[in-house]
Parts: sequence; structure tokens; C-alpha cells
Amino acid sequence: MVHVMRNICAKVRVEDREAIMNEFKQIHQQANKAAAVDVLHAFYAKWDKSYNHVIRNLKDIEPDLLVFYNYPKQIRASIYSTNMIESFNNVIKRKVKPKAEFPTEQSLDTFIGIQAMSYNDRYFNRIHKGFGQVQDTLESYFD
Repeated sequence: MVHVMRNICAKVRVEDREAIMNEFKQIHQQANKAAAVDVLHAFYAKWDKSYNHVIRNLKDIEPDLLVFYNYPKQIRASIYSTNMIESFNNVIKRKVKPKAEFPTEQSLDTFIGIQAMSYNDRYFNRIHKGFGQVQDTLESYFD
């Protein structure tokens, strides 16, 4: 959602940004997916005439845009933001930087794989905010 909002900001007029962002933020603050879809469609209706290209792009990604509503409320904030992924990417960048270059693409793949395993080992026993409360529910999704 955060990256979608940044993308929208870049494609709308400065004078409309605040209004558009305030309305778009309402989507991920809804209690359930049905309410979020209603707010999203109202957003489409209001801004389609002025920003057809933005609305068209949003309609293309709509199924992926609201996927976090398929999960329990306790973990939605973690899912719709990309903080965990960006944190991992920063670890990879920090580890790759001193190496300067890799002899082959396979050596880079191996290095990143090792870093991913190391990252997983380091954080294996940590439970991200909200995930401990819904662990049984999440496990039932993937059984």
C-alpha cells in the first residue's frame, strides 16, 4: 500500500495530493474487505474523471491491493507495509557492499542464499507484532 500511495502521489497534481491521499488511506483502515472495496470503488468514482490513468492502474492491481484483508486484523498492518521486506533488503545491501563484485552470477545467488539463511536463523525465534496472537489461525491457512 505504501508504494502504491507513493506512485499515486507522483502522478497527481500537487493541489489534489492531500485530498487523494486522505481518501486512499481510508481503504486500509476499514474493518473488513467488503467495506474496503466499497471505499475503493467510491475513490474510483470520484477521481476517475480527473485521473483516469491512475484509476486504470489501480483497477489492474485491485486483487493484490486488498489481499491483506484475507488475514487476521492483528497482522494486517505488518502485511500492507513492506517494512519487513525492506529491512531484509537493507541487510543484503549492507553485506554485498564490501564485496564490490562477484565472479559469477551463481556466486551472487549463493551469497544471497547464505545471507537469507543467516537472517532466518537470527530471527527464527522472534515473533513479529501480532503474529503470536494468530499463529494457530495462520498455520491453518497453510495446512
